[in-house]
Amino acid sequence: MSQVIVINAGINETRVAILENGLLGELAFERADDERVVGNIYRGKVENVLPGMEAAFVNIGLDRNAFLYVDDIIRPKSIFECEDDTPEIPKGKDKDKDKDKDTPNISSLLKEGQDLLVQVIKEPIGTKGARVVTQLTIAGRYLVLMPNVDYVGVSRRIVDEKERERLRAMAGRLKPAGCGVIVRTVAEGIAEDELAGDLNFLLNAWRRIHKKTRRGRTPQLLYRDHDLVYRIMRDFFTDDIDEIVVDHEGTYKRCLEMAKVLAPSFAGKIALYRNEQPIFDFYGISSEIERAFKRKVWLSCGGYLVIDQTEALTVIDVNTGKFIGKTSLEDTVVATNLEAAREIARQMRLRNLAGIIIIDFIDMIEEDHREEVIRVLGEALKSDKTKSNILGFTALGLLEVTRKKVRQGLVEYLTDDCPNCGGTGKVFSKEALASQAEREIRKIVAQNTDKGFLFHAHPSVASLLIGPGGSNLVRLEEELRRIIYIRGHEGIEAGKVQLITSGTKDKVEKAALPVAKGDIIEVEVREPHLSNPGDGIGRIEGYVIDIEDGAQCVGNRVRVRIDKAYRTYAKGKMIH
Repeated sequence: MSQVIVINAGINETRVAILENGLLGELAFERADDERVVGNIYRGKVENVLPGMEAAFVNIGLDRNAFLYVDDIIRPKSIFECEDDTPEIPKGKDKDKDKDKDTPNISSLLKEGQDLLVQVIKEPIGTKGARVVTQLTIAGRYLVLMPNVDYVGVSRRIVDEKERERLRAMAGRLKPAGCGVIVRTVAEGIAEDELAGDLNFLLNAWRRIHKKTRRGRTPQLLYRDHDLVYRIMRDFFTDDIDEIVVDHEGTYKRCLEMAKVLAPSFAGKIALYRNEQPIFDFYGISSEIERAFKRKVWLSCGGYLVIDQTEALTVIDVNTGKFIGKTSLEDTVVATNLEAAREIARQMRLRNLAGIIIIDFIDMIEEDHREEVIRVLGEALKSDKTKSNILGFTALGLLEVTRKKVRQGLVEYLTDDCPNCGGTGKVFSKEALASQAEREIRKIVAQNTDKGFLFHAHPSVASLLIGPGGSNLVRLEEELRRIIYIRGHEGIEAGKVQLITSGTKDKVEKAALPVAKGDIIEVEVREPHLSNPGDGIGRIEGYVIDIEDGAQCVGNRVRVRIDKAYRTYAKGKMIH
């Protein structure tokens, strides 16, 4: 598979895209103003221990206290205890052997006011604070160091058993007693001296961290994870990558410097992008990002997905759409579902979907077909570095998937809630907004003793308040026993009204009518008249000008002499 990393480095934001066979597979963003905390190690203080939740809140110096769950505690201890203490086996090892043992109570493990080292594994999102663990990890190029456990692991993505054993044996010989390491996927095939060099780099980093724990205040940041460009170089730059393209000369030079340390043989794959066209436009990434915001995602076969995200879960619906197949209904359904499974895996990575994901595939008769869909989805997710689990089909035929949430999703990161709909994706209809505006008018009039009123409203709302031939406005005046003028104004929020003036009938009428009989004005003909197609319609601040024989001049500005002026519109003729 051809892979290209595209880096767009701006002043305030860096964007990284990973293209797989020309298609956008993954996106990452980092803003200069945003403080990324995942991977950071802190000396924190336990603020609250909550036995009922089997968790604790830890002050690490951020706006909100971090959340520490009991299962994320390996062996909490004062950071000033002897570092020669034998660490425990990390969670997950010997799982079957220990599954019947009771989890210790949080109160027996932590005390309020206690200092301990924690690492952030999940960014603060919304009103929730960061999530932390006591099992510390420091990632290098080939290894991940776990300084407080005794353990050797090898990436599951390395499938060759002989290579796994070779790497496990090397790591076991190199690591100090009492420390743990995990061999990363990129280490496949490397020599022992390269592994040793990476381990020495990580051990030196840990010594610097541990030295900081002996002094300074609590809470305190002890280790900050690297920025986005470094992490991409460290984690993604493998033999599978054909090229890294960077559009900023300073960042390009920095990538070359990092390559000398991380992967000297790959320096020739780094290129500086010099075209005038924005780099994300050149590679078709911008259009893919726009597509990632749409609910409907079309498949090449003619079927489509509908993706709906909520705070708790994501629901994906698969439809045959335009695809009618060639043989049987079951074959059509299976072909659509298999393509959908591959695209769903891509969308999960691209949109960074996380939490519970429910997929409503088209119903399949054969159990073998359902198993094939699960297999294809699992294969497609192998390239995803974020952990996910396929839990299987429910009794209702829905496929359940979970994916770990570490940071905000694409939509959360790039959007804010709509000020009109409040994030629901829906807005009130024009009719509902007109009714809301009418209630506001009634309220204002009821609080005032004047005889006449001039209101501004959004044009779409004003037209409904006035009604055909002013019929709605007449009824409103009869009920309120007042003179009401309503004019459209683009600057007014739909559903709202603005009282411009009130007072006597003559005062309001003078303010409300922008033209009078005999006036000569210049106005743009915007559209043909609905009832009299030969006439044209112009507007002055929402006030309608009916222009005789004006349809032929739509889009042009013309001079008009006003013959008659009414409350909601005026009639006139073009003059030359």
